[in-house]
Amino acid sequence: MNRSLSPVAPHAARRGTSIVELVVLCTLIGLVASIAVPRARYVLDGLRLRQAAHEVSGAIALTRAAAIRRGERARFVLDRSRNTIRVVAGTDTLLRRNLGDLHRVALRASRDTITYAPTGLGWGLANSTIVVSIGVRAETVTVARLGRARASYD
Repeated sequence: MNRSLSPVAPHAARRGTSIVELVVLCTLIGLVASIAVPRARYVLDGLRLRQAAHEVSGAIALTRAAAIRRGERARFVLDRSRNTIRVVAGTDTLLRRNLGDLHRVALRASRDTITYAPTGLGWGLANSTIVVSIGVRAETVTVARLGRARASYD
């Protein structure tokens, strides 16, 4: 007995796709993409925003820890025009991050420099706020007089 190895019966013909079916499929793909892409962008912007706010909080914590560890004043410096942050202790730059290029965020602050004394307390500091934003979305990092940073998510 001669059996064919093909799973398709010899009398079955292959069916092609019509142009109408392709147009309907492309229309459905376009419709789904027009709904999904803006939502994905919104989610990605939220992740970028949160990561940038965490980096600002981490840099402030690093500044405070450096002041305590080194026994000298340390500064957190924010450059609004370049959207960068720096941590400086003495003559050493401990951290430099360009958050504008990395996360596409804008930075603004109530003061551009936050200085910590060797005790870990803010030097000449009232409550300071740093706002990290993408478009209309923003997260705020608040630094208390005692030197602690706290992020709030809008």
